[in-house]
Amino acid sequence: MSAVHKGDIDRRALRDQVYDSILQMLMAGEVDPGERLSIENIARELEVSPTPVREAMVHLERTGLVTREALKGYRVAPPLNRRQLTELFDARLMLEEFAAAGASQDAVGTAASLAAAHDHHVRTAEQVIRAHEKGQHVPLRLTQAYFRADADFHAVMFDHAGNRYLIDMYAQLDALTHRMRQAVHSGPSDVREAVDEHEAILRAFQEGSASAIVEAVATHIERVRQRAIGELGTGD
Repeated sequence: MSAVHKGDIDRRALRDQVYDSILQMLMAGEVDPGERLSIENIARELEVSPTPVREAMVHLERTGLVTREALKGYRVAPPLNRRQLTELFDARLMLEEFAAAGASQDAVGTAASLAAAHDHHVRTAEQVIRAHEKGQHVPLRLTQAYFRADADFHAVMFDHAGNRYLIDMYAQLDALTHRMRQAVHSGPSDVREAVDEHEAILRAFQEGSASAIVEAVATHIERVRQRAIGELGTGD
């Protein structure tokens, strides 16, 4: 086996840091779908050479968050279309049912962690609801906090399922799910529904029935799918 040099480790660490920085920029909505991403400009902004930026872009392309055009470079990917959404939720349903079944083996411990995550999700949801009721534009920071709290609730099941590969796959789908939310500028519109469905999942874990847990999770994912596709209207 070839020796691993410190320089190789440092290079990977730098690439990972650059990747995280660009990912945060995409998640924060600092660039619009279709906008060109200049490797040179990003390198200057992050005060690094173009090489780790280029390497990070290759990895981001695999998540679907950016696209590459020959001789033109990288652009922010457009929002998912109907077919892509359907495929995304097919994958989410498969992964989350499996994670829910695994986490049900420790229903008591999972329920305790879910309760804390649910409380946080509810608090951010209430802020979004109040803004909607006042007819206000929901601040981007609050929208991000809400979606992060929502994702953290789901992540609890993957953590308690105890499968590192499932966690990695969920993390990649979470990045793709961001593309589903790129068109959301005034805040999430399904807040009450999501909170109620999370509550049903929490109750299922508290009651301890594996079949009820999987059913509650599957019902939630299917309803989110219906709402997401419904928001696309009759277009592609």
